[in-house]
Amino acid sequence: MSKLRNFTITAVLVAVAGAGYYGTRTPEGGAAADKNMPGKNLVGGPNNKPVSVTTAVAEQRDYPLLLSANGLISALNTVEVRAQVNSTVSKVNIKEGQFVRTGELLFTLDSRIDEVNLAKAQAQLDKDMATLADNLRNLERNKDLFSKKFLAQSVVDASQTAVQAQQAVIASDKAAIAAARVALGYNKILAPSAGRTGAINVFTGSSVQANASGVALLTITQMDPIAITFPLPQRNLQDALESMKRSDSFVLARLPDGQSQFKGRLQFVDNMVDAASGTVKVKAVFENKEMKLWPGAYANVELSVLTLKDAIVVPQDAIIIGPKEKSVYIVDAEGKAAMRKVNLLHSYGKDAVVSGIVAGTKVILDGKQNLRPGMQVKERGADAKVENKVDNKAGSKPEPKPASSAASASAS
Repeated sequence: MSKLRNFTITAVLVAVAGAGYYGTRTPEGGAAADKNMPGKNLVGGPNNKPVSVTTAVAEQRDYPLLLSANGLISALNTVEVRAQVNSTVSKVNIKEGQFVRTGELLFTLDSRIDEVNLAKAQAQLDKDMATLADNLRNLERNKDLFSKKFLAQSVVDASQTAVQAQQAVIASDKAAIAAARVALGYNKILAPSAGRTGAINVFTGSSVQANASGVALLTITQMDPIAITFPLPQRNLQDALESMKRSDSFVLARLPDGQSQFKGRLQFVDNMVDAASGTVKVKAVFENKEMKLWPGAYANVELSVLTLKDAIVVPQDAIIIGPKEKSVYIVDAEGKAAMRKVNLLHSYGKDAVVSGIVAGTKVILDGKQNLRPGMQVKERGADAKVENKVDNKAGSKPEPKPASSAASASAS
C-alpha cells in the first residue's frame, strides 16, 4: 500500500509542475510560435505589401458558339485521265505537279492510223457524191423521156429510188467522217477540268489502251476551292441545318501545326445519319489560293451554330470553381480584391462567357492563391519591371516573383 501511495503522490506532483510551466509561458513566446503556423503569414493586408497579380479586362462582344470535329480535306473535283483509243504516246506536254486549265493539251498520241482512216472516209464521200450526181442526171433524163412517152413510169420511179439511196449513202459517209475526226481527236488528250496534276504514269513511247481499267495516265485534282468533310453527332444535326440558313454562320479550319487558320462556309449535310456511328457527314468549302489545304490531310474544324449577342467574355483562368458556385476575383475601385459570384454560360478554349459582372471589370488571373477579399493588390506589368530595375541598381536584392496558380496548387 505504501508503494501505491508513493506512486500516486509522484504523479500528482508532475501534473502540477506541468500546469505551472504552461501557465507561466510569456505571450511573446506564443506569438512567435503562432507566426510559423501555416496560413498566418499571408501576403497582403494592412501591414504587408500588396499581393502581386495579373489581370484581364472583361470584354463585351458577340461570341459564336462552336462545334469541334476532326475533318478530312478533300477535293471538290478529281478526274482520272485515261486514253480513249489504242495508241502510243508520242509526246507528254506537261510536268508532274503542274497546274492546268480546262482544255489544255496533256498528251499527244500517235495519230497516223486515225489520219488515214479520216482520209479514207473523205475519199469514200467524194466517190459517193460523184455517183449521186450521175443518178441525178439519169433521173432528169428519164423524166424528160417519160414526158415524151418514151419511158414507162416505173423507170422514172427506179431512177428516183437510186437517187434517194445514194443520198443515204452520202449521209452515212458524212457520219463516218465525223467518227474518224472524233477518233483522231482522241489522240490529243486534253484536260477535262482545271486543277493540279498528279504523278504521270506514262512516258513517250508507252502503249495505252482505250478506257483501260488499270492505272490512269494521271489524275487532275481541283485545289481551289477545296472541301473539308467531317462528322457531327446526331444531336447536332438540326444545328448544322440551321447553320446553313444563317448568313453569319462560318466554319473555321486549323491545320495540326496550329499556325494556319481558314474560314469557310457549310455547303452540304448528308441525307442520312450513319447508324453505326450515330453521326452525320457534313462538308464545308474553303478558299485555298495559297494551297495550304491539301487533299487527304486532316484538319481541326469548328462550326458556328449560334452567336451570343453582347456576351461578357473573360479568360477561363479567372473562374474559381467552388463546391456550390462559381466566382471570380475582381479589382475594385480602391485597388483591392473582391469576390463576385458569376454564372458560367459557356466555355470554349481559353474563353468563358459569364454573367454577374459588367464589361470593363478587371478580373484576376494569377495570384489568386494568395488572396482574400479586401486585400490590396498590385498588377504585374510595366510598373513592376521599372521598380525591379531601380531596386537592382540600388544594390538590393530583387523581390522573388509570386508563384503561379498552378505551381501553388501543386505545392499545396
